[in-house]
Amino acid sequence: MPRLAHQVFFKLKNRDEASVKQLLDACEEYLTNHDGAVDFAVGQREPRYDRPVNADYDVALHVVFADQAAHDRYQVAERHLKFIEQQKDNWDSVQVFDTNLRD
Repeated sequence: MPRLAHQVFFKLKNRDEASVKQLLDACEEYLTNHDGAVDFAVGQREPRYDRPVNADYDVALHVVFADQAAHDRYQVAERHLKFIEQQKDNWDSVQVFDTNLRD
């Protein structure tokens, strides 16, 4: 089974630094150390990288899972669902890209 890369790009309703930090902190609190996750990274958009090909977002989340089964467990995990419930009111848009990774 191939590894699955789960990439999520959040654009916030309130795009100030405090809101971005709150989302970054919540990602680290609720979305790290899930069973089957083999890599985790989260960060904010860097204005210096503003190019026409870059999407408009505030925070990018990247989690790589050992396989689709691990990803599917994550989707219904209590901590993941709590993250969504606590954070969703400040999301203007969310784009998700799930990809099978080549070895």
